[in-house]
Amino acid sequence: MKAATISDTKNTLSALIDRVRQGEAILIMDKNRPVARLEPVTGEPAEDEGRLARLERDGLLRRSPVRALESLAGTPPPKAEKSLLAALIADRDEGRGTTAMRS
Repeated sequence: MKAATISDTKNTLSALIDRVRQGEAILIMDKNRPVARLEPVTGEPAEDEGRLARLERDGLLRRSPVRALESLAGTPPPKAEKSLLAALIADRDEGRGTTAMRS
């Protein structure tokens, strides 16, 4: 990864962007501290799928057989036996939870 100072970046931005277009990432430094990174924009679904397939082939990734959000979306939330309001009213009627408030 190439490193460039902020002033180098200002002076040669077009050249740095050309390098990024070719797939290189550029680390922007300020007083020897990294502050930003110029990198190619990715995120195309086909590119992501290809990257995932490569990681899976290399043994670095194992995909779930079921997509998490899809499996959660189809399941309704568990039904409560009684409502929260009913439980609070029952507690109040039984005198629980109010002993600290009494003087």
